[in-house]
Amino acid sequence: MALDSASQKYPGITSPISLEGPKPVDLKLSAKLEETMRPFGVFESEEELAHRMEVLNKVNMLVKEWIRDVSRRKNNIPENRIDSFGGKVCTFGSYRLGVHKKGADIDTLCVAPRHVDRSDFFSSFVELLKEQPEVKDLRAVEEAYVPVIKMTFDGIELDMLFSRLALPTIPEDIDLRDEALLKNLDQKCVRSLNGCRVTDEILHLVPNVESFRMTLRAIKLWAKKRGIYSNSLGFLGGVSWAMLVARVCQLYPNADPSTLVQKFFMVYSKWPWPQPVLLKQLQAENRLNLTVWDPRINPSDRFHLMPIITPAYPCQNSTFNVTNSTRQIMMDEFKEGLDITNEIFKHNEDGDWSKLFEPSNFFQKYKHYIVLTCSAEEENNYLEWQGYLESKIRLLVGNLERNPFIRLAHVTPESFGPLDESDAGYMCKWFIGLAFNKVENANVDLTFDIQSFTHIVYKQAIHIKLYKEDMSVEIKHVRRKQLDQFVPAEVLTRGCKKIMKRPEVRQSTGNLQKLAASPESVKTLSHSKSDTELLHTSDRDTNSEQNSDKKDDNTEEKCTKSDMNGETEEKDQRKTPDLIVIEDEPEQKTPVQNNVALKKPMQETVGSPMHVDSGMNSPVYKKREGSPPGFNTPVKRSKSTEDSQGSCSPMHTDPGLHSPTLKKDISISKTVDEFKEPMQIEEKSIPVILSGGKAIEKVA
Repeated sequence: MALDSASQKYPGITSPISLEGPKPVDLKLSAKLEETMRPFGVFESEEELAHRMEVLNKVNMLVKEWIRDVSRRKNNIPENRIDSFGGKVCTFGSYRLGVHKKGADIDTLCVAPRHVDRSDFFSSFVELLKEQPEVKDLRAVEEAYVPVIKMTFDGIELDMLFSRLALPTIPEDIDLRDEALLKNLDQKCVRSLNGCRVTDEILHLVPNVESFRMTLRAIKLWAKKRGIYSNSLGFLGGVSWAMLVARVCQLYPNADPSTLVQKFFMVYSKWPWPQPVLLKQLQAENRLNLTVWDPRINPSDRFHLMPIITPAYPCQNSTFNVTNSTRQIMMDEFKEGLDITNEIFKHNEDGDWSKLFEPSNFFQKYKHYIVLTCSAEEENNYLEWQGYLESKIRLLVGNLERNPFIRLAHVTPESFGPLDESDAGYMCKWFIGLAFNKVENANVDLTFDIQSFTHIVYKQAIHIKLYKEDMSVEIKHVRRKQLDQFVPAEVLTRGCKKIMKRPEVRQSTGNLQKLAASPESVKTLSHSKSDTELLHTSDRDTNSEQNSDKKDDNTEEKCTKSDMNGETEEKDQRKTPDLIVIEDEPEQKTPVQNNVALKKPMQETVGSPMHVDSGMNSPVYKKREGSPPGFNTPVKRSKSTEDSQGSCSPMHTDPGLHSPTLKKDISISKTVDEFKEPMQIEEKSIPVILSGGKAIEKVA
């Protein structure tokens, strides 16, 4: 009965799970959490906040002045009525939520009356901004999905959207949450208004705004450190993280920030995706006939993997970019975050929150990486090309995911500049880590996956008239040991654990081999305690004991995986049925290009197939659902060269060989205009190139 009455008092689609308030130890942990976050620059000083307010006030005055000028030109209105039209600048995003960090930009919306057009905003208002001495780096993107003006105003980055309301005047106290304001608006105005409406609705639906803000600061910092904060690359953006935290606040309305952080990981590590996260019930009727998220009506909405639905009408899924790989990566991070926070609560006020904000060891996780390099000679062209390519990387991840040999394609949101400052032009690099399914002695050909991606990138860039001659994209495959040629050493070692000396590594490996002989060790390596037990256990001490056992299990798993990935190189590696070591493949004597290079649409060259060495026959590694069949079963062979002249098979396997095979490389010679036509691939012999660039041999 208590929860039923609470459901009427507290917002949310369900009753709260717990109404328990914070204990003294929880308050101490919350204070320690805030103290831990301060060195990361998540809090601004009073002077910096005052400067932001001053900048917003100046921009608001400019908007009012601009609307008065437009009114004079368009209407024969007496001067004494000019000021009555109003106009306003509203904020949304992290600044409106109160969780912005030092140096963060401000998302703003210019609200204008009905006689002011969008064309006026991108013409006369842009000219007015150019006259202001405080404005720098002004750029108008009128053709974007959500048209925006980007600028730096007195040292503060601003993104300004525009929306024209169907009102003769704009009052100062206007409430943008009113659905009636959406009547008679075009789609671009509705999308521009949606940011402010969603932000205001989130703040309205959380029971305790201060606890929500502190918790969201911690979760956003954690997500950025773990490399899972990017909407365009298939992870979650700021509004999605805010809605996840808001839902946890609804479930635990009286909890303090430290408890909410722990409950956040507990809830979402067990969330039954694709069940949507909702802050309030979906509306039964669509009165304005706008496009809303509803899988009962829209079949495409049924394929969303991780739906998080915005609370403001028209409701939309803020995570439609999420892929299978990015969802799996985030779920793994949720589970790891749960282990860390449970360990913190186990030690009570002595818990160390810094472990939660340790950076990801992305460059130590995988043996194979894809390097995507974006470059241009002109700075303006580079900025446009970089933003365009970043929005398309998820297409490449999708291509790689559909490859039956690839289990996971992990892209890091962080981009890296040139390693050597002497490099000419402007460039940046993104990295995609690859994890393969268990396949013995197979050559994995990524030619088709890479070519189809670059073809779409160039074709669309030409179609929207963005492509310039100095723009290029280059894609390479590298091994982990070659990453020092692309990123600094301090980045490679980021998030790494301390490695023991070699004699101690041999001893620890031997101990693991002895442990592997017993059934208990096999169970330890392949199973861990069910997290469902944690979800239904109310006693915190019991949780701590379970996670302590789970941590020990994970420690042994990490040691085993470390050996599997080749992080400990030993000359005399003993193989046992339960300890699996994957050795790097021997180097080829025949020089072969080991990259996929697509510098320009004028000349593209695709390199040799990637070789994956995997002798994983241990019972520890069970057959994954949906993985390719074993080599004892019949394998469909591709057509011969004579039967399929000019065609390209996306995957190539050679199960009869125990070493990499030398295949014909596939090259493309196209002019820019030819990319407007359907892609045609020719198979022909090309020179084998050494690092010096001299052709020494041709592939027959």
